[in-house]
Amino acid sequence: MKPFLRWPGGKRWLSSIITEIIGNFEGSYIEPFLGSGAVLFDLEPSKGCLSDINKKLIDLYRQIRDDPHAFLREMNKRQRNHCFDYYYIERDRKRRLRRTQTAQFLYLNRTCFNGIYRVNKSGKFNVPIGTTRDVLRPEEDFTEISKFLQNFELEACDFEEQVDKARSGDVLYVDPPYTVKHNNNGFLTYNETLFTWADQKRLAASLMRARKRGVKIILSNGNHPSILELYNDDWVINVCRRNSVMAGLAYGRGMTTELLITSEPLAQSQKLSLVASDFNQLDLDLNTNPTD
Repeated sequence: MKPFLRWPGGKRWLSSIITEIIGNFEGSYIEPFLGSGAVLFDLEPSKGCLSDINKKLIDLYRQIRDDPHAFLREMNKRQRNHCFDYYYIERDRKRRLRRTQTAQFLYLNRTCFNGIYRVNKSGKFNVPIGTTRDVLRPEEDFTEISKFLQNFELEACDFEEQVDKARSGDVLYVDPPYTVKHNNNGFLTYNETLFTWADQKRLAASLMRARKRGVKIILSNGNHPSILELYNDDWVINVCRRNSVMAGLAYGRGMTTELLITSEPLAQSQKLSLVASDFNQLDLDLNTNPTD
């Protein structure tokens, strides 16, 4: 199953190797930074708890789970009406019903520039129109997605609430906004308004508690010395190289590295896996801690 929306920092490019690392388990799948749910839809676990601090995002998942037919009708309206003028009318419009709010949310996500849903510091969506004309995709089935989501709790809440629910046998996949100590990167600075360095420290502490309870943990994070300080000898550190596509201008894009931090060592086959992204083939350089 494929994600139905794009999200800043989405992990489609890495989802297959994360799914391989998770493997089989009998507990619940818990993802406290849901976003596009790339790992969720690749893994297709049978039950779990999904959450995000973004209530509009969680409402979208709830609407598709609870009433996919009403949602599809609203999306069909936007497919028929989509044009330059309609985009800006819809962007500025305040919808009141959940089915219209969530359809508006996905419509803007799919038709805005670069397909990225972003708001300013006042919480207003401010991305200009993009070139995409397809509001609906022929291959997607919201009824199928609805059936899949029936066995999942969906909550708009702080990450710590979900992490503290995890118990032995559960799996936690954690993909927070990338912020580091002493930010000097534009995108990281934007994330700092959403997820502070204090939140990074709080996350690390909550994950350590979960690990002591026997929870299997996979964490994506920025490759930066301050992050490595938070996850030192107690964790397995894996460095992933990939092309960055987040910058608006071509010269701002290029090779970047991210961390994939796990509570258990990786198998040799997982270390050597190559992951194909939507854009090109990626090279992963995965190395466990020298102490492991």
